[in-house]
Amino acid sequence: MLLVASTAYLLAVRRSRRRGEPWPLRRTIGFFALGLLPYAVIELGFLGVYSGQLRWAFSTRIALLIFAVPAGIAAGRPLDLVPRGVRERLLAARVTRVFGNAMVATVVIAAVFCLFLTPVAGILRVNPLVQASLGVVVPLVGSAMVLPMMALGAVHTGTFIAIEFLLAFVELLIDSVPGLLMRLNDSVLDLVPDAAQAVSWWPSLLHDQHLAGDMIWFVAEFADVPILVILMIRWMRSDRVEAKGFDDLTDEEYDEMTRAHLRGER
Repeated sequence: MLLVASTAYLLAVRRSRRRGEPWPLRRTIGFFALGLLPYAVIELGFLGVYSGQLRWAFSTRIALLIFAVPAGIAAGRPLDLVPRGVRERLLAARVTRVFGNAMVATVVIAAVFCLFLTPVAGILRVNPLVQASLGVVVPLVGSAMVLPMMALGAVHTGTFIAIEFLLAFVELLIDSVPGLLMRLNDSVLDLVPDAAQAVSWWPSLLHDQHLAGDMIWFVAEFADVPILVILMIRWMRSDRVEAKGFDDLTDEEYDEMTRAHLRGER
């Protein structure tokens, strides 16, 4: 995963420079330092190694892969490296426009976190093949939501972005519910016996679940801040574009548009 992502990004940067399009070094640094480096630390470090044995390691790993890693990858602006024609068709596609808004992101992330409240989480956690697949699928799903969200500011209207912004505040509450329920529940939810007692300093099964709830709650609330920042930037850009469009109108065109609006015409 790291090798494929690094190679694809560097080749795209080289093609962009060969076309005479400058590419800021800070974007390349951001892609590797904020995107791929955290991914390597998560997957190859403690969280990835003990994800199958510890509930809190598994939950924290998934939360970071769907929140933090895509946000870091977005700092490298990989969609800007795609040829203009391909990028425009990609952003105009219905699937991209559906996933590239905070409404769908709220539902998808809430659904993922609710899985931790069911025995499905235990099945996913102890299956080695699923564990490996999650390391690829989860960050791709997160990127499919975050990357279009940054690029669709010119497509979505200011009103639509305002609705997204308000919904993002609702997401702050929705994302905390699964973590709170895991923290307050006094019975183990995933029903999978594991090796949590194999090492003396590991927590008990129930305490392990409580730690998982704490980490999901913390990561979800903390990771919502970049989403709010992205939506605020999109809102400001959209407002500037709309304001410029009004400024470019002549007095006669503006008066005619006002009269059409009062008549209920578009």
